[in-house]
Amino acid sequence: MELEIAIDRTDEGCVLTLSGEVDLYTAPNLKQAIVDSVDDGCTSLVIDLEQVSFIDSSGLGVLISGLRRVKEHGGTLRLVCTRDGILKIFRITGLDKVFPVFATADEAREL
Repeated sequence: MELEIAIDRTDEGCVLTLSGEVDLYTAPNLKQAIVDSVDDGCTSLVIDLEQVSFIDSSGLGVLISGLRRVKEHGGTLRLVCTRDGILKIFRITGLDKVFPVFATADEAREL
């Protein structure tokens, strides 16, 4: 399955809305989208995982490296996710303690 990435840039930052699967084959596309967004000056990132059906360790690795990159520029990276299967992966790996997770992109942008 493919991964689609829509980027919405606002005054507050960028929202990357993902749709599909984040795996070994599609993770490089997400990494490039994060790098491009930060390089374009967008250091407040929200990554919307609401339409992600699967994420593996390579996808988690990209999110972690994206968080490091954003923090190096004094920014933040927040996730939007209410899907039980995806949230379970974050809980099992302990990444729910690393990434702030919100129910909607509006909530994530408010901080």
